[in-house]
Amino acid sequence: MEQLGKLPAEETLKFLHKVVDGVCGRAYPRYQDYNTVWDLTEWMDVLEQVATYFKSIVGKDLSDEEALQQLSELSFDSQRAVVTCLKGRKPDIRDALIQRTNAISSAHLQDFDWQLKLALSSDKLSLLQIPLLNLDLDVSESGDTKQYSVEMNKEELQNLLSALEAANKVVLQLK
Repeated sequence: MEQLGKLPAEETLKFLHKVVDGVCGRAYPRYQDYNTVWDLTEWMDVLEQVATYFKSIVGKDLSDEEALQQLSELSFDSQRAVVTCLKGRKPDIRDALIQRTNAISSAHLQDFDWQLKLALSSDKLSLLQIPLLNLDLDVSESGDTKQYSVEMNKEELQNLLSALEAANKVVLQLK
């Protein structure tokens, strides 16, 4: 969020509302409108950080004081703009999060298939032996079945398994 401080105070509120529009499924702000403020890497970071901040604050239903505590690195004017935007757009963000949650919960995994193979390099066949997992998922969304194929290395597979275990714990707590 520190990068947000590079934006002139009079433009901050307008920018924040555009980010919330993006979170709500409409158009995000355009880089070409802000390329004099941030380079491309900074732009991607500030967009992600601001969107994540709004989703986190609304998703956790934090108070204004708690939301403000996370903005300590920003100037007073930037903090005020963020809180003003948050107060005005909280219902919009909440609705977008609920819609996204409903869309995710309506998708059902119907079937899966996996294969393990070794990735081989053409010039160093004997040195490069990286196990990869090909995972094919059949996902049913709104009556349509879509197939997704994912190729993962060992680290990515471990991250997926950890995420699935965490999701399973949450589901068990909800029962």
